[in-house]
Amino acid sequence: MGGGSRALTDLLDQAKARPQALDEDARTTLLSLEDPDELAALFAAARELKERYCGRTVALRGIIEAGNVCVKDCRYCGIRRSNANLERYTLTADDIVRLARLDARLGYASLVIQSGEIEGETHTAFIEDVLRRIAPLDLGVTLSLGEQTEETYRRWRQAGAVRYLLRIETSNPDLYARIHPADHDWNRRVACLAALRRCDYQVGTGVMCGLPGQTIRDLARDIGFFAEIDADMIGMGPFIPHPDTPLGDEPMDAKRRLSLGLRMIAVTRLHLHDVNIAAATALQALAPDGREQGVRAGANVVMPNITDTKFRRSYQLYAHKPCLDENAALCRGCLERRLQAIGETIAYGQRGDSLHYRTRAKK
Repeated sequence: MGGGSRALTDLLDQAKARPQALDEDARTTLLSLEDPDELAALFAAARELKERYCGRTVALRGIIEAGNVCVKDCRYCGIRRSNANLERYTLTADDIVRLARLDARLGYASLVIQSGEIEGETHTAFIEDVLRRIAPLDLGVTLSLGEQTEETYRRWRQAGAVRYLLRIETSNPDLYARIHPADHDWNRRVACLAALRRCDYQVGTGVMCGLPGQTIRDLARDIGFFAEIDADMIGMGPFIPHPDTPLGDEPMDAKRRLSLGLRMIAVTRLHLHDVNIAAATALQALAPDGREQGVRAGANVVMPNITDTKFRRSYQLYAHKPCLDENAALCRGCLERRLQAIGETIAYGQRGDSLHYRTRAKK
């Protein structure tokens, strides 16, 4: 193993020396690691880079799940429009504003408003009104509301949103077509990411790790896609089948899926250096300390749920979602203890904007 270890050390040193130093073959090699010692070296290198750019701190973003009504019918998602085993809900503007105020009181200084995908003037104006009402709180607001027109993105940006997360799910158009019905368009999703950049958002994207038919090279190319679109933040999660979906019977090896998700975090950090990377809640569905493992692998953002507990069971995109009955205050205390246990502090009162975005804006 000596020669292999030397080669791995050289590859990791190369990755740490400058951004985007890993070609597709190198990314594939790192994503294929399984030896425990080699994985430890990979994660240590990624965490070293995370600390170089973000310190030993983690930014928190309170998630508001604003509604589970969705026009999309993705074959993996629990809130897909064809799922009849689901009680639909939509929060009122007053509900969202109340939760944004809670986010501010908790000291997160940053929040995410996410929902199923809806298009149209009524929805656009609704979100626009919510954003203007919460603007005085001076929170860093991320939207995750799916594909929209560029005009809608621009209106929401002008109303106060600063970040937008639109996961590509996979950069392989053929694989995308296999996990979505025919009326879903990969090219439109890519076009929306370009529109978000033109509207001056901090642009976020990401993929699912472990999709049926997905290869390690697909994932290596996904990381290349993140670099190609100059993404500012990455939100990735393991593919966890939801029972009420066409992909619900896909086999699931939690340990291997978790390892794959952690490797994706680490190699993305090593390739992109200064982007924000989230330790997805889905990691905790695979292991009780999954999110902490994500931070140790190079993530710097964690997103606690601040939605009222009575709605959380109706917003399960994947199976075994954690923290369904834990209120926001309990979640804050739990996260603080968990992160302290791995030597991290929480950046209370800081919006946690993407360093990559700030650096580009100065050019």
